[in-house]
Amino acid sequence: MSTCAQDTICRLESLIAEGVGPNQYKTWFKNATNFTLGDGFLKVAVPNQFVGGWLEKHYSDTIAHAAQQVTGRKLDLAFTIDTDLARSLRKHQPDSQATSVDRYPERLAREWQRTGSGAPGGNMPSQRYRLDQFIVGPCNQLAYSAVCAVSEKPGQQYNPLFVHGGCGLGKTHLLQGLCNQIKEKRAELRWHYTSGEDFTNEFVFALRSAGQDAFRHRYRHVDVLVIDDIHFLANKDRTQEEFLYTFNAIDHCGKQVVMASDAHPKMIGHLSDSLVSRFVSGMVIRVETPGAPTRAELLRRQARLRKIEIAEPVIEFIAERLHTNVRELEGALCKLIVTAEVSRHPITLSLAKQVVDELMGDAVTAVKLSDICSAAAIYFGLKPADLHTSRKTRTIALARGIAMYLARKHTDMSFPEIGRFMGNKNHTTVILACRRVRNMIDAHDSVEWSSGQGGGMVVADLVVELENQLGVGRKRG
Repeated sequence: MSTCAQDTICRLESLIAEGVGPNQYKTWFKNATNFTLGDGFLKVAVPNQFVGGWLEKHYSDTIAHAAQQVTGRKLDLAFTIDTDLARSLRKHQPDSQATSVDRYPERLAREWQRTGSGAPGGNMPSQRYRLDQFIVGPCNQLAYSAVCAVSEKPGQQYNPLFVHGGCGLGKTHLLQGLCNQIKEKRAELRWHYTSGEDFTNEFVFALRSAGQDAFRHRYRHVDVLVIDDIHFLANKDRTQEEFLYTFNAIDHCGKQVVMASDAHPKMIGHLSDSLVSRFVSGMVIRVETPGAPTRAELLRRQARLRKIEIAEPVIEFIAERLHTNVRELEGALCKLIVTAEVSRHPITLSLAKQVVDELMGDAVTAVKLSDICSAAAIYFGLKPADLHTSRKTRTIALARGIAMYLARKHTDMSFPEIGRFMGNKNHTTVILACRRVRNMIDAHDSVEWSSGQGGGMVVADLVVELENQLGVGRKRG
C-alpha cells in the first residue's frame, strides 16, 4: 500500500473512532477490521460473519460517511471475511463484543429519545437496498413478484408474506427494497423495518423501563410492518407472545406484515404453534440459490456499478465456480478488483482463477465449530451451550449429532478435538454421531424433534439447509 493510501486509511479510522466513540471503536474496529480503498468502493475485511453483520447493521452509515469525508465521494461498502484477522483477533475481544451486544437495548432507547424516531407514525430513514437494483432470476422470481405486489397494494394480498432461504440470497435486499418503494411511492403509509433481534431487544428494554405502552404504540400503529430474521424469536416465549399480539393487532386492521427467515416457519424450532399458524396463513416463499445465469448477471451489475470493465469469460468463470450465495460473489469480485489494482495487472481470466482458488481455499478454514454449533442451536431453538451439556433429549441429541457431522465435514478438526470442544465428549461419541447422521442421510430418513415443528423433515434436506446458512455448500477437499 502506498504512503498516500496508508494516510487515507489512517484518517478514515480516526474519523470512525470519533463517530462511534473510543469504547465502541476498541470493541468493534480495533484489531477486528481492515480497510482497503478501491475504485468506487471501500472493502471492509472482518474476522467472521458475526462481526461483519454487526458492523453492517449498526455502523454502515458511520463508515460510509467517514469514507466520503476522506475521499470526497460516496463509496459503496463491501464486507468480506479475512481469516487472518480471525487468527489475530485478541482473545478478550469477543467478550467485549458480547458485553456491547448485551447493552444494545439501552443504547437503542437513548437513540429513540435523541432522535424522536420512536414517535408513533414516524417513518424510518431510507434503507440501504432498492428493488430496482435486485437481480431477478428463476431462484427468486416469485419472491420478487410478491414483494412488488405488496408494495403496490399493502394488506390486500400476500398477507402475511413470509420469505425464507439461506444466508446471502437476497432476503434483506427484498425487504429493504420494499420499504424504500413504499417510502417513495406511498408516502402516506406508515411503515417500520426492524429485525427479530431488535424487536426482542426493544421489548426487553420496554419491560425493564415500564415502557410497554410506548413500545406497543410504536409497533401496532403502522400500515406495513417488515421484520427480518424473525427466527431470532425462537425459544423466547415472552417475546413470541408479545409479537403474536402485535401481529394480530396489525392483521385485524387489514394492515400488512412481511417477514424473512433462514428457515420455513415449520422448521424454526421452539416457535409457538400460534405463531407458526399465523405465518403460514399467508404466502410463504422460498428463495433458492441463484443459478449460473443469475450469478453472472449479478456480477455484471456489480461491475457496472463500480464502473469496471470485466471480460465476459472472467464473469462466466466466477459465476460457474462460486455458487453458494450472493455475498460470496460480491466478495470475490471485490477481491479481484483490489488484487488487480494492487498488482497493477489487468483483470484477466488467469488472475480470476488465482483469486477464486484463494477464496475457495479460505472457505475451508473460514467456518468455525462455534459457528456450526450456533447455527444448529438457532435452527433447533436451543442455546449453543445446550449442545455442550450431557443432556440427551431428542432435540439436543439431534442438534448435537448434526453439529458434529458438519464439523467433521467442513473443518479440519479431528474427532477428539470436536469432542473436547463440545463438552469433553469421548471421540467415539463423535464417531458414532457422525456415522449415525451419515446413515440417516443415505437412507433418506426423516426426523422430528420435541418442539413439534420438525415433523417429517428429511435429514439430508436439514443438513443442506444448515450448510446454506453457514455458506459452506461445498465439501472440503
